Amino acid sequence: MSTPAPEQFDAEIERRVAERTADLSELLGHMVTCWDDERRQLARKLHDSLGSSMTALTMHLSLLTQQMPQEKVLQNRTAQMKTLLMNIINTNRDMQLAIWNDKLEFLGVKAALTELVSEFGAEHNIVARVSLPEEDAGYPREHGVALLRTVEEGLRNVLAHAQASEVDVVLDDNDEEIMLTVRDNGVGPGNYDRKARDCHGLRLLRERAQYLGGSLSVSPLPGRGTALAIILPREQQEAPADTPG
Repeated sequence: MSTPAPEQFDAEIERRVAERTADLSELLGHMVTCWDDERRQLARKLHDSLGSSMTALTMHLSLLTQQMPQEKVLQNRTAQMKTLLMNIINTNRDMQLAIWNDKLEFLGVKAALTELVSEFGAEHNIVARVSLPEEDAGYPREHGVALLRTVEEGLRNVLAHAQASEVDVVLDDNDEEIMLTVRDNGVGPGNYDRKARDCHGLRLLRERAQYLGGSLSVSPLPGRGTALAIILPREQQEAPADTPG
């Protein structure tokens, strides 16, 4: 049996590595999509079950309070119970939003991004602006999630590393691509440490973009600042079929 030439051996190794890399990338993309679905279902359960129960308890407590003797001690205790219930309701709502932003599903990408950027600027005293297309295009849900996660990660990096006073989120599209950029006037990616630039959040975003047929990049802006950009194909690519096992 003849021994393969070195060139053939190298080509076979490269082929196997490429196939293995593609398989791992597809698996990671599938896992991220499943993770999104699980978070969405969990948030819905928190809303439908716990949220509804807390609201019902608040209504029952209000009716009970109206029928109780007008004693100060009892009125103070019921007021404390109402406050406690409202705190639980608000905490439950915050948890739901942290797990899954339902505005993305019910109101669309524009509403979700507008609220996210506005709340970020107000909470951290940073000038935060958002520029969106006039029409709210019906992006596939996986694309909308990727755009929202990109903005979330970009804002986290601005807050943690950029030392910026301004941030702009720009969403645009054409017949072929969806383009979103998060840019700031901070210190720039060259001054981040390697751990910040290669953090798992960005790596997952990059894999998510590639799984959807797009790309993600982090680059310095002329003069000062950083741009985090994701580009996705306008038409959703068909995901590989699940295999049993």
